[in-house]
Amino acid sequence: MRSGSEEPVPLHEEFIYCCGAATHVLKCGPWKDLSKDESKNLPRLLFMIIPGNPGLAGYYRTFIQALYCGLNQQYPVWVVSHAGHCKPPSGMEMIEDTDIKELEDVFGLNGQVEHKLNFLKKNVSKDIKLVLIAHSIGCYITLEMMKRASELQVLRSVLLFPTIERMAQSPQGKLMTPLLCKLRYALYMPVYLLSFLPEGVKASLVRFALRGMKTCDESSITTSINLFSVDCIANILYMASQEMMKVVERDSTTIKQNLKKLIFYYGTGDSWCPQHYYDEIKMDFPDGDIRLCEKGLRHAFVLDASNEMAAMITDWLQDDLTNL
Repeated sequence: MRSGSEEPVPLHEEFIYCCGAATHVLKCGPWKDLSKDESKNLPRLLFMIIPGNPGLAGYYRTFIQALYCGLNQQYPVWVVSHAGHCKPPSGMEMIEDTDIKELEDVFGLNGQVEHKLNFLKKNVSKDIKLVLIAHSIGCYITLEMMKRASELQVLRSVLLFPTIERMAQSPQGKLMTPLLCKLRYALYMPVYLLSFLPEGVKASLVRFALRGMKTCDESSITTSINLFSVDCIANILYMASQEMMKVVERDSTTIKQNLKKLIFYYGTGDSWCPQHYYDEIKMDFPDGDIRLCEKGLRHAFVLDASNEMAAMITDWLQDDLTNL
């Protein structure tokens, strides 16, 4: 499989309401609508990215383009933001103006699971097989999706740096839990004040915050400017606070039921899912495809290693795609 292409990669961008919440969708490839059963041109397979937190689709722009090219441009690759993890365009509100309340607590962790299932139900034909590629808390969401909707035709789920257990007990969780669960409202005022800064100044602040990296994806910088939106950051922090409280025990039952469909990829220096989490799940599921990063990639790989990660995933999935 190729790792890239000289031709421009077709990329389609949408802002939609899903479960009544503003949602940003990026679609790589010429397939814009996969919901029509009667269409003869539907692909057999959709690669869908389930983000981490912040769940802004723009962070995965380079990743889905690299993945699409690595797949020889044969299959669509979509990324769907978490509900409310975006800055809607002018004229679009964060919550749809309707009397119908589609989902209770759509911005919470449970709501984000139902949000993705609802998106698939409304936008993707049930005959299309799925490869779910999840990152961080997206891995927890993906396991919940497979548990709640066993009818989904999931060919593979690739779980990258999976935060699927004991988040508050992880090194980063111990640091962030008090802030997220008790002090998050104190963060809203500085974000509100910073939101009035010119876009160029915001971009400079983002570059300064990411100055420690040798290389940084330009799309990550432009996407990070969304974090100066109070509504967007409020939804991000609210979801994160629920993660600390709700992601406690690993769902070994769902993992066991779907083990042949799962690929786990753990980091060696990941402060959200430390290496002993890898050691323990490897011991509990010795027959599982559970890998440990040998390249030193950071948990937030989308900031500087999207192309490298996409190349690895296409290699992992070659046999599955050959036998499709």
